Amino acid sequence: MERERRRSPRHIFIASAELYEEKSDVRVASRLSELSLHGCYLDMMNPFPPGTIILLKIISGDLTFQSKARVIYSTSNVGAGVTFLDVEPKYEYMLQRWMEESANN
Repeated sequence: MERERRRSPRHIFIASAELYEEKSDVRVASRLSELSLHGCYLDMMNPFPPGTIILLKIISGDLTFQSKARVIYSTSNVGAGVTFLDVEPKYEYMLQRWMEESANN
């Protein structure tokens, strides 16, 4: 059995996402389907390759989370898993709030 490599559990969490890759000046709209305190999973047809650094915005209701992120793995026509980088304290609070909400649903 493979050992779980995530630092924190993922929860089902549906939200809109916007990704921006600075080097290629590419913007992509996506849908977030899972969230943890350290990363998320994005449903998308043409994910960026592993190692790509992106600016990620997650929009849920009237709240917007923003952080740099790194693509950890991607599967064509399916999506990508990303890890958050250098999350600001105001956004850490937002992640914790969303995690509590998703755990209660």
